[in-house]
Amino acid sequence: SQLSNRIAAEVKGFDPKRHLPATAKWKRVGRHTHFALAALEMALDDAALGAATLSALSRPVYLSVGVSTSAIEVVEGAANSVFKGQQGWVRPWVVWATQPHSVTATLAEQLGTRATFQTLATACKAGADALLSAAAAIRSGDSDVAIAGGADASICATTCAAFCSSRMLSARNDDPQRASRPFDRDRDGGVLGEGAGVVVLESLAHARARGAHVWLEFCGGAAFQDASGAPAADGLGACMTLALANARVYGDAIDYVCAHGPSDPVIDRVETERIRDTLGRHAYRIPVSSIKGVTGNPLAAAGPMELIACALAMRHDVIPPTANYTTPDPDCDLDYVPVARQSRIEHALINVHGMGGGNASLVVRRPPL
Repeated sequence: SQLSNRIAAEVKGFDPKRHLPATAKWKRVGRHTHFALAALEMALDDAALGAATLSALSRPVYLSVGVSTSAIEVVEGAANSVFKGQQGWVRPWVVWATQPHSVTATLAEQLGTRATFQTLATACKAGADALLSAAAAIRSGDSDVAIAGGADASICATTCAAFCSSRMLSARNDDPQRASRPFDRDRDGGVLGEGAGVVVLESLAHARARGAHVWLEFCGGAAFQDASGAPAADGLGACMTLALANARVYGDAIDYVCAHGPSDPVIDRVETERIRDTLGRHAYRIPVSSIKGVTGNPLAAAGPMELIACALAMRHDVIPPTANYTTPDPDCDLDYVPVARQSRIEHALINVHGMGGGNASLVVRRPPL
């Protein structure tokens, strides 16, 4: 193509016929829904939640999914047919597949049990917002089991062209593996990614009663908007402060920050400043890393993927590195973990920023014994 950015963190080799359960109705939905169906199956298997267990629940399952740019590839295909004068090739299901709630309704149908669901379309922070919504459903007692996640499939011509026009993407086309370099002095933009992250939430008492394996404890979180005219991600400071208050966790209890860090020249710097503002001198004593050097920016799936990264970090006592961080930036002066490091994490802080000025922060901790 003639785009300034011609690289992406693509999920290669994904075949719905091979990677989705035989019962999944995938032919009339977008690629992001395919990812979400695959992630749902893995989450239910890991949580040992089969159809019989779900059907026996006394309250409906709460399902919440965040989306962002998803299903634009479906619109592109339909528009291409219209422009070629082949209107008859546009299938009726195009309208359904491009509805934001298509992914959540499809997952609810796949569950095959009583469920209430909602879809959140809040850009990159949508998946994190879905987690907050699901946690609220558990705390209120409306559901015994909640399923939350985010899904995106942004790698299509229209989305890539729009991001290139915004100058948010790296131009390192000759070095794609090192193009996304969060917090590095030489970063020149991010890399679009795709995928889905889905997790199961339930109260600790309910999980223990059924003998479930617990990965981590969701302590709390918050969402907060950037002030009008402020730099992107400026609202992360207030967001982190509110999240810590909601979780009833002091800032100096945080052992690790899983940063938004999209490899953006401005956002990485602003996030660093807000971490310092929120945690004070403690910010210099703890590791801060971004997984987007490996995953690219999966947009709405970012929050759930970061939470899953924290779960794995706590399980294996390893801090995930900030891949491609080689040259320190004087404006980004925290410990960005250029190489994976052995360390025990008790509490972690997760950040996500979204287009439009939205921010979300989550606080999680190692599950109690």
